[in-house]
Amino acid sequence: MTQTNVGTSQGTDNPYAKKPWISNYDKGIPAEMKFPEINLYKILDNAAEKYGSKTAIYFMENRISYKKVKEMTDKLATALVELGVKKGDRVALLMYNYPQFIVSFFGVLKAGAILAPLNIQNTESELLYQINDSGAEILIAADSLLDKINNIRNSTSLRHVIISNVFDYTPGGSKNPPEIAGCIQFLTLLENTKPNPPKFDTNAKEDVALLQYTGGTTGLPKAAMLTHYNVVSNAYVTSEWGKNLRRDGKETVLTQLPLFHMYGITVCMNAFILSGSCIALNPNPRDQKAFFEVVKATKPEWLPGVPKIYERLLDRDDFKDYVKYFRCVKVCNTGASAMPLQVMKDFEEQTGANIREGYGMTETSPTTISTPLQGVRKIGSVGVPVPNTEIKIVDVSDPTKIMPQGEAGELIVKGPQVMKGYWNKPKETLEQLKDGWLMTGDIVKMDKDGYIFIVDRKKEMINVSGEKVFAAEVENALLQFDPIANAAVIGVPNPKEPGNEVVKAFIILKEGVRESEETLAEIKDFCKKNMAYYKVPKIFEFKKEFPETTIGKTKKKDLKDSEALKRGEET
Repeated sequence: MTQTNVGTSQGTDNPYAKKPWISNYDKGIPAEMKFPEINLYKILDNAAEKYGSKTAIYFMENRISYKKVKEMTDKLATALVELGVKKGDRVALLMYNYPQFIVSFFGVLKAGAILAPLNIQNTESELLYQINDSGAEILIAADSLLDKINNIRNSTSLRHVIISNVFDYTPGGSKNPPEIAGCIQFLTLLENTKPNPPKFDTNAKEDVALLQYTGGTTGLPKAAMLTHYNVVSNAYVTSEWGKNLRRDGKETVLTQLPLFHMYGITVCMNAFILSGSCIALNPNPRDQKAFFEVVKATKPEWLPGVPKIYERLLDRDDFKDYVKYFRCVKVCNTGASAMPLQVMKDFEEQTGANIREGYGMTETSPTTISTPLQGVRKIGSVGVPVPNTEIKIVDVSDPTKIMPQGEAGELIVKGPQVMKGYWNKPKETLEQLKDGWLMTGDIVKMDKDGYIFIVDRKKEMINVSGEKVFAAEVENALLQFDPIANAAVIGVPNPKEPGNEVVKAFIILKEGVRESEETLAEIKDFCKKNMAYYKVPKIFEFKKEFPETTIGKTKKKDLKDSEALKRGEET
C-alpha cells in the first residue's frame, strides 16, 4: 500500500519548523529532553527507592507508602507469573480508582505482560469485544462488576478472573475476603505470595506496555499500542512541565479522573509518581461529598479535571461553603473538551485556583499541547506543543500542503509519545500514521506566538451545499445565548440535496427556561443575527441531558446513531 507523505509539498515553507512556541515556555523548560529507555514499571521502583516512606496513595483515610506499593507490585507480578503469564501476554484491568488499579498497573508490567485497561462503563458486548480483541487470558476487576463479567466469561479467552473489593485497602477492611467460585481474591493472592518478580529484557521503543482502547466516532474501538518509551517519555515531559511549581516528595494530586483513561494514567498518576507525590484517590468523580472530604483531608496542590467537573461544582448551591478548602490548589488542569469561558472565570474567582488547558489523544500518551503554568495563558487556546513534539497544520483535503500560520487545517503530530500503531488493525494504522506523523483528525490554527486553537474535529465538519461548517463553531455561538445551558451540533443528510447536509442542533435549556415555540423562535432569531446563513441550524431538538463519556464529554456518536435510526439507517 502506498503511503502518503504529509506536509512536504514543494515550494511550501514550513512555518512550524522553527517552533515559535518555545519562547513562551516557562523558565527552565527545555525544548528537547532525553528519556530513559526503561520498562514503565521502573518509574515506580525508582520512586520507592527515593521516596520509600512517603505516602504514595491516599484512599478513604488510608495512606500507603511508596515502599508498600512497590512490595505489592512485586507480589502481584510474582503471582501472575505463577498463574502462567509470560512476557508479552495481555492482562485486562477493569477497576475503579482504587489502590488496586495502581498496584495492578505496575504489577502487570513487572510480570512482563501488556496491560489492557478497560472502561468500567463498558457494556457487556463492549467488554466481550475488547477482552477477545486483546487476547487477555487474565482479568483483574472490581467485584461489583462481577455480574457483567460472568455474563460474558464463557465467550471470552479468560482463564482467570482476579477480583477485589473497594474495602480491601481501607482502615478496618477485611483481611480475609470470602472466596467466590471461579474467581481469585486479589487480597488473598498477594497475602499468599512471596515477592520474586521475574527478570527479563525490555526493548522500550518496541515493546508494547499498554493496549489503550479508544472509541472514535465510527466503527469498533481500536487499541492504541503504546510502548514503554511512549508512556515513560510522556510522564517525564508532563512532570517537567510543572517542575517550577512543584516540591518533589511534598505534593498531592487529587485523582478523580478515571485511571483507565490515558489522561488519568499520565497526568494524574505517572507524572506525579516521578516526583514522589501523594496520589489522593476519589473513586467516583460524581460523588462530590467524597470529593470534598478528600480535598479537606489531603489539601491537594494539583487538581486535574475536565470542564464538567468544574461546572458541577459551581452548580452546587452550597459551593461557597467549600471554597476555603480550595485555597491549597495551585493548578487545575483541564482537557478532553473545550472549557467554557464563564466556567473558567467563575471557578477561578471563587477559589483562587489557576486553570490551565491542554490537549492530547490516547494515541499520544496523551500530552501533546499544554498551556505554560506560569507564562501567558490565551483564553480559547489549549497552549503550545510540549518538549520534543513536532507539529504541522495541513490542508484538510490535501495533507501534503502545509497551511500558513494563522489558517485552519488538520493537526498532525510527531514525537516520542506517538503510538506504535493500532493492535490487530494494520489498515487503520496506515491511515492514521504517515511517515511517523499522526493524523489527529482535529482542525486547529496557530497564532504568531505558537499557541494552538482547536477549531473542530475533522469528522464533525458539516458539508452544507459545499460550504464547510464547523460544529464546534456553531455550538460556541449557541452558548452565547443566555437561555442555553448546553448545545451539541451534528450534520444530518439533506433530503433535497443528496450528498449534502443540514445543521441540526440539540439544545439543553437552563433551569427555569420553558421548552416552547416562543423559546425556539428566540433561539432561531439569535442564530440568524449571529451566524452566516449556511451555519444556522435548520433543525432543533430540545434535550434534558446529553449522553456523556466517563469524563463528561458529549458522545456525539450516540446522537448521530440515534438520528440514523430515526431515518431507518444502520449505524
